Amino acid sequence: MTPHGSAPTTTTTTTTATATTGPATTGPATAGVRTSRRHLFRWAAALGGTAAVTGCAGSVSRAAAPARPERITDPAQALDLLREGNRRFSAAPERRTTLSAQRREHLADGQHPFAAVLSCADSRVPPELVFDQGLGDLFVVRTAGHVVAPPVLGSLQYAVEHLHVPLVLVLGHTGCGAVSATLDAVRGASAPTGTAVDSLVDAIRPAAERALDGPDTDRHLPDAVRFNVSAGVDALAQDPVLARAAGDGHLRVAGATYDLREGTVTLL
Repeated sequence: MTPHGSAPTTTTTTTTATATTGPATTGPATAGVRTSRRHLFRWAAALGGTAAVTGCAGSVSRAAAPARPERITDPAQALDLLREGNRRFSAAPERRTTLSAQRREHLADGQHPFAAVLSCADSRVPPELVFDQGLGDLFVVRTAGHVVAPPVLGSLQYAVEHLHVPLVLVLGHTGCGAVSATLDAVRGASAPTGTAVDSLVDAIRPAAERALDGPDTDRHLPDAVRFNVSAGVDALAQDPVLARAAGDGHLRVAGATYDLREGTVTLL
């Protein structure tokens, strides 16, 4: 992820052994079958190695995602894992982290996610893919506009208190439809729907009103998205449960935005 503004820089050491998911079982090779570039990446990932594909663009090499310890307790290390995962995803989104039956069975006995992510429910922003993570890695809560409603807050409190995640990340994204609809509502271009959708507008309204104070109309939507992420971070940071964990040095609450076109995540 690319830091935005003066976000603190963290330095951690991560393990680069074979992925904890382990190698998946592969089938026999079949002569004469045309294999696409995507399929070659998947075969290489399943074997725990790299793929080299020669084409008009030359040679492409992709390694398996590095392993991580079973438990992550350092907020800085958790944030670095997300940064590194997004770098892998934005560089080669066709690659997928492998998953073995052994890993799935192991997780049936318990989970130790290293981060909780509150993200928009937009189908183009799945955190597990955006951060190149697998089963058991992220505790994800999603609503349109990533609003901090009571059930959302309760879910994140559970992640912090019972699963001991060291990082909670609020993730917005470019072109957010919920934020755009709220801007229209604040401008008076749309009337209340009389449905629960209005509760989303009410939650996002402060960020939209703040963005509309700006003179540059082209910045209204991106600014509202960013302000909405910041509002979510502030709301979570003020929660007594999360604030206590943060005060003890066990938790960091951070915000970021995802670029739909570039595939990159930028920290606020």
